[in-house]
Amino acid sequence: MPGAKGEAAGSAGTAASGRQSALIGPGEPGPFRVLNPHGRARLLVVCDHASRRIPAALDDLGLDELALGRHIACDIGAGAVAELLSKRLDAPAVLAGYSRLVVDCNRGLDDPTSILAVSDGEFIPGNQGLSRDDKAERARQFFYPYHQAIRRRLESFERRNIVPAFVAVHSFTPIFKRVRRPWQIGILWDKDPRIPVPLLDKLQARGIAVGDNEPYSGKAPADHTVDHHAEGGGLPHVSIEIRQDLIDHPEGITRWAGILGDVLEEILADETLYRKFGETGDDS
Repeated sequence: MPGAKGEAAGSAGTAASGRQSALIGPGEPGPFRVLNPHGRARLLVVCDHASRRIPAALDDLGLDELALGRHIACDIGAGAVAELLSKRLDAPAVLAGYSRLVVDCNRGLDDPTSILAVSDGEFIPGNQGLSRDDKAERARQFFYPYHQAIRRRLESFERRNIVPAFVAVHSFTPIFKRVRRPWQIGILWDKDPRIPVPLLDKLQARGIAVGDNEPYSGKAPADHTVDHHAEGGGLPHVSIEIRQDLIDHPEGITRWAGILGDVLEEILADETLYRKFGETGDDS
């Protein structure tokens, strides 16, 4: 996939400050990837949990291959869907380059779930007893560069006087605490209905089981990336959750990226979308 030269490709082995990284070794990927940086759409796609990669210096956090294959390490299928949406909609995308177990890029750094010592019953040896400095170093090398990359993409729209749409892609487990989740897709949102409401309507019209703020809520504080980059700036936005058993194989990834691409394309064609929420007119 194409990357932004000097951002994704050039950051491997080097922290955002230019200092040699102690965690990302020479030859390892950088802390984020930028896809289609020159995409023409007035849209930014992001995926906070796109990768299960652990830097070699952290020795897989003491986990085996089976544990790293679970949803605790990444949002299964979400990164691949985000890549296809970026291509289909001709939009730039920013994808986190390392596992949420290293540091969760969709949590505030003061959130106790930012770096988990235990995740869904799985003991994470490499996250035990971390010092404040250990946590700060992970934030410096992984969290901040990812969010700075998102900020740079948004600033590129600002320089062109464009208010872009913002779409975050995630996935969720089909069963949680022994309860089966019936939704195929969840649409998470808080106050701004401009993308979520038509998206809900269009997906339901296709016979898809859609969760309105299910299985998670866009009103919850855990949705850091959307809250920080989109909601606070009044950008039209939505967070999309796809059930993992639907996108844990190539055919499913292609199918659901196609469905979402179809309906988002219709919604994004509305010229009235590209203004800040509440700036003019009635957005309720």
